[in-house]
Amino acid sequence: MTRPCYIGSEIYRNSSYGPKHPLAMQRVPVCTDLCHALGWLSDAVYHDAPMASVAVLTRFHDPEYIAALQRAEATQTVSEADRARFRIGAKGNPVYWEVYGRPAISAGGIMLAARLTADGGVAHCPGGGTHRGRPDRATGFCFLNDPVLGLLAWLDVGLDNIVCLDIDAHHGDGVQDAFRDDPRVFTISLHEAGRWPFTGAAYDRAGGAARNFPLPAQCNDSEFAWVMRHAVLPLIEACRPQAIMLQAGADALEEDPLARLSLSNNVHCAVAASLLPLAPTPRRARRRLQSVVGRPLLGRDLGHAERLPMPDRRPDAAEQALRGARFNRAAGHNPPGHWFTTLRDAPREGVVRSTVKRLADQALKESLSA
Repeated sequence: MTRPCYIGSEIYRNSSYGPKHPLAMQRVPVCTDLCHALGWLSDAVYHDAPMASVAVLTRFHDPEYIAALQRAEATQTVSEADRARFRIGAKGNPVYWEVYGRPAISAGGIMLAARLTADGGVAHCPGGGTHRGRPDRATGFCFLNDPVLGLLAWLDVGLDNIVCLDIDAHHGDGVQDAFRDDPRVFTISLHEAGRWPFTGAAYDRAGGAARNFPLPAQCNDSEFAWVMRHAVLPLIEACRPQAIMLQAGADALEEDPLARLSLSNNVHCAVAASLLPLAPTPRRARRRLQSVVGRPLLGRDLGHAERLPMPDRRPDAAEQALRGARFNRAAGHNPPGHWFTTLRDAPREGVVRSTVKRLADQALKESLSA
């Protein structure tokens, strides 16, 4: 692949987990519309995500679970037995119109990204990132685990030294557990300490295949940058990975009600940019988040500098794309005004607490001595 690519789908445009669910907003089509309005997407860059086949999904997921998801979509109901066994329709995992098709397309998109970057390249897939899905059940809003399926696709083409960096506010336990004790995939997670699913302790090494950085509540941009600079980036550089997958969950942003971290979106943009030099040339990566993260990826042809504009104020078309989005949840009825007119938050810098410094220092010392 000679240029970065963006993988999307129209299935997200009218699909919702329900008006009261945290995933009520149609985030992926808004991201796509913003990138179009900003002039960042062309026909040569955009790819439609295919639906993953049952045969591919069952490489990781239980066939009976996949069949239960298909039944739930077809009937828009779930039996008590399926609800209890597979957690479909329970614990934040609702039955909705595309309860099978949408996750299967997300998985197909990530696997397409893996195929397109098998021989080098960069792919941005904003529909992916369901990192908590389990082989036999839904959990944490995640019905399928598309990062796991994407990593397996990379392994299938012969890559055997991959880093998966997860900066979602919640620990990506589903991905870590899928590759526990597997030296081919090294998972690194920066997440809020004490946050559901209450995994990802600093001492959890997953048999040597993981490093976890549980960050304190109200973690600011300066603290996050400290951990990246003093621990995470040196760890990745020491790995000399053949490919890097980034799960950049938006819930680490200060305004997100699902967590208590205090980051600006400058952190997400900086992380994406910092990873590009650490993957080999040709570069391989998969990215998720809003358009501000897509810019350092979509704006770089392989071997060339960034070339997409980052305006201080959104063009009118981009502003209208955001103002046209539906905010159904009470927590989203009144988003900050600057979200509509600007791309970048004001930096949220602050003091780097000693607990954060110790977390970074200890992790790096242990890794370098291993």
